[in-house]
Parts: sequence; C-alpha cells; structure tokens
Amino acid sequence: MALPVALDAMGGDYAPAVPAEAAVQAARRHQLPLLLVGPEPAVRAELAKHDTAGLEIEVVHAPEVIAMDEHPASAVRQKPHSSIAVGMRLVKEGRAAAFVSAGNTGAMVAAGLLELGRARGVDRPALGIVFPTLRGKTLLLDVGATPDAKPEHLAQFGLMGSLYLERVFRVASPRVGLISIGEEEGKGNLLVQQAAQRLRALPLNYVGNVEGKDIPAGTVDVAVCDGFVGNVLLKFAEGLAAAISGIIREELQRNWWSKLLAAGLLPAFRRARTRMDYAEYGGAPLLGLRGLAIVAHGRSSAYALQNALRVAREAAGQDVPRLIAEGLAERSSEM
Repeated sequence: MALPVALDAMGGDYAPAVPAEAAVQAARRHQLPLLLVGPEPAVRAELAKHDTAGLEIEVVHAPEVIAMDEHPASAVRQKPHSSIAVGMRLVKEGRAAAFVSAGNTGAMVAAGLLELGRARGVDRPALGIVFPTLRGKTLLLDVGATPDAKPEHLAQFGLMGSLYLERVFRVASPRVGLISIGEEEGKGNLLVQQAAQRLRALPLNYVGNVEGKDIPAGTVDVAVCDGFVGNVLLKFAEGLAAAISGIIREELQRNWWSKLLAAGLLPAFRRARTRMDYAEYGGAPLLGLRGLAIVAHGRSSAYALQNALRVAREAAGQDVPRLIAEGLAERSSEM
C-alpha cells in the first residue's frame, strides 16, 4: 500500500477550510490516502462539512500553528508541534511520502532543513516552479527558498534544476541559463558574475546569461536566480497574467460587436488562461532535501491545493529526492 501524502491543514490564507476541502477532493478524485495535519478539533470540524465516506483521510494532531508573519527559523524552534514541523516529521519517520503546505515558505525551508536535512553536495535548498512559456515550460529556481544566495548556491541550483528536468521530465541536456541584466558575458552584479564562473565549470548544458524576457519566450529549460529575484519574477508574472486577462475581458465587453467576437473566442481564451494559471501547477518542490516537500501558493484555492497533492504523489512515485541525490553524486564524480 502506498504511503499517504501529508497536507498542512493550517497553511495558506484560507485555512483550515480550503485545505480540508482540497483533501476531500484529492482523496476522491485521485484515490489518494492523506494525512491532514493541524489542531484536531478544528480540522475535524471542517471535515464534517464534507462527505468523507470511503475516503482515506486521517487527521494528525498538531496543536501549534506558524503564522505567515513569524520569523521562520525562530518559529520552527519555538513551535516543535506546529503543523509544518509535524508534517515534515511524518516524512522523516516514513509515515508520509511527501508533505504539502501553503503556509510560511521560510518555515517550510527551516523545518525541511531541521527534520529532513540536506542532500549531500547541497548547501541550500531551492524552490523550483514550472513556468509556462511560448515553447512549453521552463523551470525557474529559486523562487523563494534562499533569498540571500551565494554564487555557489546558484551553481547548485543550476545543477539540481538540470537533473530535475533530465530525470523527472526526461528533457535531454536541458539548457541552463543564469538570469541577469544582459545576455553578454560579464553582465550583472558580483553575485551573477561569480555564479556564472561556477556554472561554466559544472557538467551541464550551461548557455550563459538570459534576460527576463527570455523566460516566457522559452529560451532556456532552466532559469537560475536567487530566491529574492525569483519570487519577484513569479509574483510579477502572476499579476501581469491577471491584468492582461482583465484588460482583454473589458475590451471584449465594450460593444455588441466585441461581445459577439468574444463568444467565438471564448474556448481559446479559456485554454490560454489555464496555461497561465498557477493553480494548474499546484506547488513547487523544495529541491535539495533528503525528503519530499511541496510548497503551494499562500492564496491557493482548493483546486490549486488538489493539484499540489497530485504533484506530490507523482514526485513521490518517481522518488525525486533520490533521483536528485544520485545525480549530484554522479556529476560530482565527473568534476
């Protein structure tokens, strides 16, 4: 019997209602056994609002909650019985295949490092999110796990991202680019310049600097940056996609001719919106840990969390942490 996936019932802006709803949907739609982690009375009260007959959902009591505005490392140390700490511990103890949370990202990183530990050869974990592009998808990392990265961290991100696409998505020789303010060699701040030197020395298909415009164009398969830049890029892209959709909607409602045209184009607009919607991608794996943790958007809907649980199940089935660890070991022997 497959191990269940653990879900943070207290993670996200709409907890515990939305995580409970997502758990019910995922358990029913994907026949996925789940552990719902949080204060048991509150979690059971939410589950009671849904039909859970025949579903494999177990509540794991975690009386403490880490708020979004708490200092991550301090909160993890001071609240060992928080839903995030308990969820990570379930993975460490082999009781869960993965842990999913839409809660405090910093706390997820801190708890992951404390409970699961780093893979050999990794100094800092990276959040890697699949970004829709004109040519398919680009893996953008880091998008928030390590905002104050050093050059060696960016090099490790590039290597982990390359391994992730190569071994999980079967992309042959993924093109790895470093996000900078210009494509020319030597452009960028000191961090980028020093990271570029390290990336060139690694056994991967490093193609040099890329600019922000190259990400949606799909110029590279892996786009590397520190967590500060990556998170700004991600949030800007989300806001831009919503703004463009809103502008198009307003223009198509401007007069009767536009409304008539919109009726015919509606299926295409829906497909485009789906391609750009973060909810479709669910969550981002924390690469570089010795266990599987998935970070979802703080504003995740039940649908988005359901997809995050699906991503967790698929990643667990492929044993992503093992694939990354084995790849790192192999590549280190080539250097």
